[in-house]
Amino acid sequence: MRFDPEYVSQVLNENFEDAKTLFLGPLMSIHYAHLVMLADRGIISADAAHALREALDRISLSDIRRTPYDGSCEDLFFYIERLLVDSCGEETAGRLHTARSRNDVDMTMYRMRLREHVQLLSEAVIELRTAVCDVAERHRETLFAAQTHTQPAQPTTIAHYLLAVVEQLERDSRRLQAAYATTNRSPLGACAITGSGFPIDRGLTGALLGFDGPTGNTYGSIATVDYLLESVAATQVLLTGLGRFVQDLLLWCTVEFGYLRLADGFVQASSIMPQKRNPVALEHVRAISSKAVGEAAAIATVVHNTPFGDVVDTEDDLQPLVALAFRDAVRAVTLVAASLRGAELNVGRLEARAAEGGTTLTELADHLVRTHHVPFKTAHAIAARLSQARAERPNAPLGAMLSTVSGDLLGVPLQYSDAELAEIMSPRHFVEVRTTPGGPAPAETTRALLASRNQLAVDRAWLDGTRGAIRVLVVWVAVLAALYLLQETFS
Repeated sequence: MRFDPEYVSQVLNENFEDAKTLFLGPLMSIHYAHLVMLADRGIISADAAHALREALDRISLSDIRRTPYDGSCEDLFFYIERLLVDSCGEETAGRLHTARSRNDVDMTMYRMRLREHVQLLSEAVIELRTAVCDVAERHRETLFAAQTHTQPAQPTTIAHYLLAVVEQLERDSRRLQAAYATTNRSPLGACAITGSGFPIDRGLTGALLGFDGPTGNTYGSIATVDYLLESVAATQVLLTGLGRFVQDLLLWCTVEFGYLRLADGFVQASSIMPQKRNPVALEHVRAISSKAVGEAAAIATVVHNTPFGDVVDTEDDLQPLVALAFRDAVRAVTLVAASLRGAELNVGRLEARAAEGGTTLTELADHLVRTHHVPFKTAHAIAARLSQARAERPNAPLGAMLSTVSGDLLGVPLQYSDAELAEIMSPRHFVEVRTTPGGPAPAETTRALLASRNQLAVDRAWLDGTRGAIRVLVVWVAVLAALYLLQETFS
């Protein structure tokens, strides 16, 4: 069949090149694994299995990667099939396609590549968590004014703030791990959509390819795409949270805030303004991550409202977009981690502004409740009036102002010296008394940091445990070892 030149240029050529880049390795591994299974189950003869193994061995992946699309075959699958025919003859080559379809081959390839994407992104998240923990470790005592609604709210510590980011990233890691578990099931053996009448062993092919086991329903093995959307959704959640953190970092880099200074390698100057020191690395993170979020949304849009079955919408045209979304996600996460490693926080400025804007008034109200047993609403009103009075008369003694406003509300003035009030309303005191689990007190953030470090070790162990299952070279070792046994049997 000769394809129309426009179809070739607009579809088949692009898909052939994409397949060579993304799926050549997985496709060859699938061929070997399926061959092992056919021979093991006695579905093909020993002689045919041996000839097919030798024909597969003669295929040069580097030659294929250099081969341009010439329109003589539909896709990479049929191109390799033609190479096998040329190598061992049509009758023998045709036996490799027993009990399988391009459908289950494609879905298996997609899952093999997707689990690698998930693993690489998981690795980047672990590195980012490590970088954030390292900064938090150095700043367990560093005070700053936390904001709510973009306004000064209450004093906390940099460690407390960063641990909130770390916990969010920990949840991102768990979401990616769950997506990996869903993805790491082998559709091979589902064939076109109803399975096969041959006595195949789906567990064997799945094991050879590093899967945790086969998928279930054969129709669903071909038709479903939720495994992909789960991974994409986890990535979107990750990048959305990361973007909010980056927005804060960019704000901290402004001259007006002056909290954060990136290392020289992550900033750029201006071609006209000598004073400029632009935090462009973080701006690139924002752009790249937004791009990845858009790519992820496009993936969901492409598969939305498609028939529940075998359709091209989830195949050749979509998969490069999947690869691009994960590539950009990894870029963004990696760049944030790198930017943080050499960044410096202006501790003096952070702590100097920690009490600005009445950030410690909550603790004054709490103190009045604890010490004088007044209702919190009343204590809140006293603190609010004190704040207003101080704004009107900034040089008046604080103790005298508290005596006046408390007397107006309680009927009895509360007597405190200026020194006592300074201690009660100090940012350091505010933080140290907040020992609530998950709170900012250094003792609590120290405990939380240890827990996050321990979780990092757990997640690194998970990552190490998946490497052998998703790296093509490791897959090849397993497959070729099995084929060596076949050679010994057939020789």
